[in-house]
Amino acid sequence: MNIPAGQRTRAAAVRVPGSTSNLGGGFDCVALAIDRFLDVAFEPGTGPLAVIRSDGASLGEDLVAISFERTLAARGLTPEGTLRVRSGIPIGCGLGSSAAALVAGTALAELAAGAALDPRAVFVSAAGEEGHGDNAGASAYGGLVAAVEGLDAPQVVQLELSPAIGFAFAAPPMRIPTRAARAALPASVSHGVAVGALARMAALLLGLARGDRDLLCRGFEDALHVPYRLPLIAGGEDALAAAIHAGAWAGTVSGAGSGLLAVCSPADAVHVSEAMAAVLAQRHGTDGVVAFPLGAVPFGVRAVQWGDDGLVSGDPAGEQRIASAGQE
Repeated sequence: MNIPAGQRTRAAAVRVPGSTSNLGGGFDCVALAIDRFLDVAFEPGTGPLAVIRSDGASLGEDLVAISFERTLAARGLTPEGTLRVRSGIPIGCGLGSSAAALVAGTALAELAAGAALDPRAVFVSAAGEEGHGDNAGASAYGGLVAAVEGLDAPQVVQLELSPAIGFAFAAPPMRIPTRAARAALPASVSHGVAVGALARMAALLLGLARGDRDLLCRGFEDALHVPYRLPLIAGGEDALAAAIHAGAWAGTVSGAGSGLLAVCSPADAVHVSEAMAAVLAQRHGTDGVVAFPLGAVPFGVRAVQWGDDGLVSGDPAGEQRIASAGQE
């Protein structure tokens, strides 16, 4: 008797944190997992894979479904059933939505195939798709990380982050396609610019570990991408100036934009995010401007339980359950 492909897979659910990257001198290598999450569940069934999003929207290719199907196919399995996706990560704002989607789809497929959750394998796969490992590393492992290129595969280095540091985020309604953000960068920089970037990286990492305001001011300066991408964000320069006026220590472009990130005291994070939002609203109107404080998240992708009423809890034992209506 042939067993339908969908019945050879298991119900599973994962939660993945978003991330902010390109932190000052850490361009394309340093990222932080943040408290905006992507939740995805798989329910085996029959027929082609269906994707149900809680927001009813999917922009461009659905990276969750693509990575999920690709990973199962590598194990000889055909995904049949339903993917349920709920995201609190704004798309196209520089908070790692694409990396989180790749991490989620890959991890979910491994669990659905009956394998153990392996952050290393998930990271390598997602980083390969992204082309750089910073956001994928933060979503896979959590915390503050550096993605370091290796001889065979990238490696993730966990870094220290002081609890005395807070983060504020704001983004206009405009979005910057990753391709356009990449195209804005120069093909090469001078030897002097490269040396300066290395020095600022040292200041950045020590400042993040110590919560040292002066070191962070130096470490958040950037000559590799901010001078080229900030002009693409209408009102971005004024918004970062407003953040400093509101008490932030430094600011930068989050990821490739269009979001902006400021570093400050945790007590000032709400005020700083509101100050940036007010400037962006003057330029773009209030509709579509998003702003909030960001908290660091110490965990990366993890298995969770999912019920009809949404996410139930983390599941450290690795057992996944998708509850049906009226069931435990």
